[in-house]
Amino acid sequence: MSAAARDPRRRTARPPFGARLAQAMAERGPVCVGIDPHPGLLEAWGLADSPVGLRDFSLRVVEAVSGRVAAVKPQAAFFERHGSAGVAVLEEVLQALRDAGTLSILDVKRGDIGSTMGAYAQAYLGEDAPAAADAITVSPYLGYGSLAPALELACATGRGVFVLALTSNPEGAEVQHARSSDARSVAAGVVEAVARSNAAADKAGYLGSVGLVVGATTGGAVRDLGIDLASANAALLAPGVGTQGAGAAELRSVFSGVRHRVLASTSRAVLEAGPQVSGLRRAAGQTREAVAAALAW
Repeated sequence: MSAAARDPRRRTARPPFGARLAQAMAERGPVCVGIDPHPGLLEAWGLADSPVGLRDFSLRVVEAVSGRVAAVKPQAAFFERHGSAGVAVLEEVLQALRDAGTLSILDVKRGDIGSTMGAYAQAYLGEDAPAAADAITVSPYLGYGSLAPALELACATGRGVFVLALTSNPEGAEVQHARSSDARSVAAGVVEAVARSNAAADKAGYLGSVGLVVGATTGGAVRDLGIDLASANAALLAPGVGTQGAGAAELRSVFSGVRHRVLASTSRAVLEAGPQVSGLRRAAGQTREAVAAALAW
């Protein structure tokens, strides 16, 4: 176990994730490309639904988009479904992104308590962890305080987390839109907690390393729930762009006033342009240009 994992207060020389992400977005555009190798896409690419096909698919995406978008987001579930061989591919993909100098956001949506959350944090945020990413997605719905082990280790290792706030699935509203006795929605409470986590970065003048996941297809929820996204000093990971239906109008509606913090996440809109690297690269470039134009109103 690394020194940082043993003592979360010990910091590495790596710059904070928020600062690195802000630079990547400025230099390469506000787009994150997902690696979601589900069986249908593997078949469409003429690849076997196996660890071998998984590896070919994923490394081809890395080759196509590394250095051309701000971040890449592997979805852990599509690797885990292949067992230990799939996890080994995931570790290889994360290493390939490190070697290419492209930020990785591992979509694992972990959320637990105590030592269990600490173990998840060490698995994905620890300095020497084989599956370490630059940032991971986490769920706050066991209470924001339950995320403390991940928040502390991310801070110690210069990594980040993206906290689920407003997701685009219809079922999410049952929890996220619910209001407490003071009439504040659960999602608003999450945003306020993230603002507190990012307060020091805000005071120092850089983007916080605790981001928020806010679906680009959530319509008027931000406005209707009285959520102040600007106060969080957070990068806003926005899934749903492209094939899932979010375009310029949706981005403008959901993220009015905070467009400079939006990291639009897309997967199928790019992945369906495969299997050739040239096609993937062209689709990623077109998406980057479309998102940049949509966010520049």
